[in-house]
Amino acid sequence: MPIIINLDVMLAKRKMQSKELAEKLDITPANLSILKTGKAKGLRFDTLEAICRILDCQPGDILEYKE
Repeated sequence: MPIIINLDVMLAKRKMQSKELAEKLDITPANLSILKTGKAKGLRFDTLEAICRILDCQPGDILEYKE
């Protein structure tokens, strides 16, 4: 898949665990794991907005395109 999810990188930079982010997003850790591993088929803009707000980052910090 040409879209790479760099959520682990941002979590490490912010010294936050996946479990804590999942709680703040009000989603299950399993659903967050699906997103982190790139297995998700899509990402809602409101979820992306919440991730960016919580991690104090831009969408480009999380999403990357590679051919």
